[in-house]
Amino acid sequence: MTRILSNGVLTVEIADVGAYGGTRFDWTGFITGVKLDEGGHTFCVPESLVPGQGTGGIGLCNEFGISRAIGYEDAAPGEWFPKPGIGLLQKQSDEPYSFVGEYPLKPFPITEEWSEDSVTYTVQPLECRGYSMRLVKTLKLEDNRLDISYRIENTGTEPLRIEEYIHNFVGIDGALVGTDYELRLPGTLRIVAPESAYTENLLSIDGNSLTWAGEPDRQFYCRLEGWEQAEADYYWELIHKPTGACIRESGDFAAERIALWGDKHVISPEVFADITILPRHSKGWSRSYLFSAS
Repeated sequence: MTRILSNGVLTVEIADVGAYGGTRFDWTGFITGVKLDEGGHTFCVPESLVPGQGTGGIGLCNEFGISRAIGYEDAAPGEWFPKPGIGLLQKQSDEPYSFVGEYPLKPFPITEEWSEDSVTYTVQPLECRGYSMRLVKTLKLEDNRLDISYRIENTGTEPLRIEEYIHNFVGIDGALVGTDYELRLPGTLRIVAPESAYTENLLSIDGNSLTWAGEPDRQFYCRLEGWEQAEADYYWELIHKPTGACIRESGDFAAERIALWGDKHVISPEVFADITILPRHSKGWSRSYLFSAS
């Protein structure tokens, strides 16, 4: 089931807490659809078009700790570790943490407060070997902007070092990836650590603009650099040139890194935040998405 936020400009579909049910993506604010009401432009697509493939992502999926799960390394097999927005996961072996792995789960208690154009989730802590946190996350519509704000209170005795990003599964109006798309970032871009020569040959850089040489027939991945010293009020924007429809992400934190993943139907710029919170302290940060069409 889904719930709707709407303000007459944007309509945002959000899955019910627990509907996703996996142990990768945050259960709160699991955004499955965004529509710009004027023109009917849509922005969200599934992670995979093949049933049963992928990790169940769709739309704008928040994830904490893709490569650095809190408390995992110092846990013994059989002990638990926290995955914010989801619950306590049980370590199964001495193998490194895998974000696509399947882990036994004790879900966090979650409460919700809804209005027509906003929702606030409060994720209550479960103590786990000194790790404990309370997450408050709010989604709010303001004209053609979707604001997502986070605040985490460290209620435990161990410091929290939290890696957070949103896996943006974007495909504007369902258009396949190719020469009709342009991705812009501040600064003079560089492609770094591409997963293969395929990605290098597929992507072209010209100043702050990234384009595709053609339609991909497989997944692509790289990191993007060159934006770090640029003074700008956004992280990235993706434009579908035939329609002028555009999605832009900004925020109030310095990005730790930016990566790009995609497939033939989906483009996912990923902006990572690195958040450290000492015991008895709290910290907040926010992201904003602007949806437009020329």
